Amino acid sequence: MALIRWEPAAELNTIQNEMNRLFNTFFDQPAPAGHGGAPSRRWVPAMDLVETGDHYVLRADLPGLSDEEVNIQLENNVLTISGERKAQHDQHEEGYYRIERAFGSFARSLTLPDGVDPDNVQAHFDRGVLEIRIPKPEQKKPRHVQITLGTDKDTKTIESTQTGDPNANSRDPVPASA
Repeated sequence: MALIRWEPAAELNTIQNEMNRLFNTFFDQPAPAGHGGAPSRRWVPAMDLVETGDHYVLRADLPGLSDEEVNIQLENNVLTISGERKAQHDQHEEGYYRIERAFGSFARSLTLPDGVDPDNVQAHFDRGVLEIRIPKPEQKKPRHVQITLGTDKDTKTIESTQTGDPNANSRDPVPASA
């Protein structure tokens, strides 16, 4: 009898794979049956989202598609990329063949931060890669107020809405303290 060393990490990996398979069967949308009644794979194009200094840059791999077959929509701060990749194989009556490439309709959406200007979003499609550049919204900058001290002979005044003196009018000028 051979002794086999137990590796807990390998067991956890097996459990994780089984859990992923289980959840995929419940939550993955069923794809229509392919040839011979076997289910075909659903196509979900890969996307990267990168933040640069003044833009968000989204890149999506869309091999085999032209720019006319891709739809980009920005509505209520939700950017949606959709399209369809059609099957490109011939129908064979005899023999066995293998189809591994996925095809079909897809739609990918992501929520953008508030304040994105939809008129400044730019899209570029080259060699099967869609690149969308989304300018970051301008953040409200704090207002800086410069305070000058009364070092010169002129008296500076500040309007106050509340003073420590109950008899003072809230619109009376209050001398600035140095």
